[in-house]
Parts: sequence; structure tokens; C-alpha cells
Amino acid sequence: MAVVLPPKASQYTRARMLHWEIMGLRAAIGFLVLVAAGALAVVGHEVLTPADALEAGPLIVEIPAHEGVLAIAERLHRAGVIRSRVGFVGLAMVHGSARHLRAGEYELERGASTLGILTLLESGRVKQHVVLHPEGATVAELARTLEGERLATSEAVARLATDRAFLATLSVEGPSLEGYLFPDTYQFVRGMTTEEILTRMVQRLRSKLGPDIAARAEARGLSVHQLLTLASIIEREAVERDELRTISGVFWNRLKLNMPLQADPTVQYATGKERRTLTRADLRLEHPFNTYRNPGLPPGPIASPGLPAIDAALEPAPVKYLYFVAMDDTHHYFSSTIAEHNAAVARYRLARAR
Repeated sequence: MAVVLPPKASQYTRARMLHWEIMGLRAAIGFLVLVAAGALAVVGHEVLTPADALEAGPLIVEIPAHEGVLAIAERLHRAGVIRSRVGFVGLAMVHGSARHLRAGEYELERGASTLGILTLLESGRVKQHVVLHPEGATVAELARTLEGERLATSEAVARLATDRAFLATLSVEGPSLEGYLFPDTYQFVRGMTTEEILTRMVQRLRSKLGPDIAARAEARGLSVHQLLTLASIIEREAVERDELRTISGVFWNRLKLNMPLQADPTVQYATGKERRTLTRADLRLEHPFNTYRNPGLPPGPIASPGLPAIDAALEPAPVKYLYFVAMDDTHHYFSSTIAEHNAAVARYRLARAR
């Protein structure tokens, strides 16, 4: 025989069951909140704490173009510069920058947190490579420097430096960019094209020359191309700055007499020996840049002249010298006659033989 509960007892039982259900739900929610809070605390700690790799010192990372936030997070995690991929992605979403992180090469500071790294990628402050192109340096030397910094290959620089179409876009008269790359300290970023790098250097030359120097060159019967050619030879011959105008005076005197300039740096350029000692065979080389065989200026510059050398080409010292020979590693002895010059050469050779 079934037992029938009173209506009040049934209501009481249902209320108790609902109560326990609510209590269980609250406990589950509380547990989930605790788990979430714990996970959030862990992620927060990982976001704010620098990764071990950055505790030792700064690191370089490269972010390719068109890479999404998930791939960037994976790349940074593999590099050991962030502790949590989830934390990086979540932080980027909170910042609203997940779709706007900028590609490039970044130098991460020692002790940088995930937040600091994200802020850097949001800003696009990529690493600047300082490149020094000194006075008297050649295109070949620049090519090696750029390749050493992994900014361009030597082959790409050499190819563009003689590319007729590229030279035409820059209004370069000569057979190459030699002499048109202004000697200066530059800041380049990885990802720039070789065209952009070389164009910036030519534009720097244009801005430095200006209409005044072009007018002064014209007054001396020189085009800008011829001016750069003469200045580049003066630049490579002079060691001490106080000899620039005197060496210029010697070359101007020879040009007026239609004498060969007999400048060793032009033969070094023709033979590819750059700054090495020449042989007698080198001086007999049939080459347009060999100023021992050909009078007048060579077809183009042999290096990048600085403003002092350009100014010296325009304002030679009023001297009667026709010859000079090195006395030591920095100074030259200047002569007006061949007899005096030969005596100076003999003294130089004797001093070197000792």
C-alpha cells in the first residue's frame, strides 16, 4: 500500500532539493571562478614577467610582413622572449592591436615584459642599422658593409650601381654610382630595398651640393660629374686634410698642361687593387681609368669625395708644383721640376729600404 505524503511535506522536499541544487551550482560557479582567477593570475604573471632569454640581455627578433597575431605569438615564444602565447594574443586583443602589429626587425631590451614587447610591435620602432660610408670609400666597400649588416647583398649593390635604367632615374651622368654616394653616417632598417638605400645616399649628395657648388664648377669649366671625378682623386690621394688644396693645385696644373695626372688611386681602381701597392705592370695597363696612360680626367669618380675634397677641387692652392711623392704615411713632398721630384722619390725609396 503506497504512502501518500501530505502536500506540505512534498513542497518542503522540493524546496530542499532546489536549495541543494542552487548550492551545488554556486559551488561549481565558485570553483570555476577560482580556476579562472588562478589561470588569469598565472597568465598575468607570465605577461608581466620577462622571459628568461631577456634576463640575460637584449635580443633581436624579426617579424615578417603579413604574419597574423597567432603566428607572431608562436614566433616570439619560439625565440624565448615571451612566456605565454595565450597571454600575448589576449593582451593584443584587449589593446585592439591584434590586426595592426607591424613587421620588421626589433631589438628587445633586457628585461622587457610581454606588454613591453607588444607595445614595441604596435609602435613600429624597428631597429636602426648605423652604416658609415667614409670619405674616399668605394661602391665595392659600401657593398661589403651593407652585406655585413644583412641590409643588401654585394651582388645587388654592384648590379644596381651600374644599371643604366636605375642611373637614369637618379640623373647620374657617369657609368656607375661611384662618387655619387655621399660619405656620411646613415641609419637604415632591414626590409629597405637596395634601390631605396642607394637612392637615399644619392639624394644626400644632391642636398649637400646645391646650386652654389654646381655654379662654381661651371665657372671652372667643369660639369658636376667632372667635379666629382677630380674631387674623388684628390680625396684618395690626400691623407692630411691640410694637403687637399695643394694636391688639387698639382692636378689642375697638370690638366692645364695636358699632362697625365699619374694618380695611383685611379690605377688601383682600374685593377681592383683598391688600397694595395701597384706594380710597374699595373701602371702600363690599358684601361680608361689609368691616368698614367691617359691624359685628362678618367671617365668618372673612383670613390666618394667629401665636401672638403670637393671644395679643394674648386679652390686649388696657387702653387707651381707638378709632382708629389709620399714622405710617410700621412704627408707628401711636392716638387716643381722632374729633377727635384726624382730626388724626392730616391729619398723615399731609401727610407723604405731601411
